[in-house]
Amino acid sequence: MGAFIEHIHALNALRNTEHISEVIEVRTKAELDRIDALIIPGGESTSIALIAERCGILDDLRAFARTKPTWGTCAGLILLAKTAIHTKKGGQKLLDALPVTVSRNQFGRQVDSFTIKLASPCLGDEVPFDYVFIRAPAIVSIDDPEVEPLVQLPPGHGQTEASEHGLLVAVKYRNILGTSFHPELTNDTRWHQYFVRMALAVSD
Repeated sequence: MGAFIEHIHALNALRNTEHISEVIEVRTKAELDRIDALIIPGGESTSIALIAERCGILDDLRAFARTKPTWGTCAGLILLAKTAIHTKKGGQKLLDALPVTVSRNQFGRQVDSFTIKLASPCLGDEVPFDYVFIRAPAIVSIDDPEVEPLVQLPPGHGQTEASEHGLLVAVKYRNILGTSFHPELTNDTRWHQYFVRMALAVSD
């Protein structure tokens, strides 16, 4: 689901400069067993969990995310979280791997999507990145001191009191990267480069 093809294009664009041997789509346990790092794309987090459960790989995804480099973008961030609020009636299955609380659709509906340029020191330079938010979640609380905040929006974005202080939209925790936005929808591969280098460091 989501813009997984764009993630593949971004990673393939880095193959000449980063240590990437192969980029594949993952739909089965056999494919999951082949890879060293995983990106869970955007889309609809409830549907992603249901499809993974029906395909019999939800528990395998949980096990993978607890030990191997895993990046969740937008819906993928929700799926990785330990806690999600404002979910559909009846809740949803989560991978319970990233100790944060995520607010689903924090910024409203599709028509409320927006982009914003922000400097991001974690990317290693001062060139602003174009952050794309589409029905995006936000991280409303960090539930473990090991979680490292990476990017925070300026005050005023979002629909809760937390937005008065600026909502978190990117965090890192051990082997996990979680982002609210869609870096794959830009021509800037710096976040993909960040994840690849993070994955290599975790694997060493």
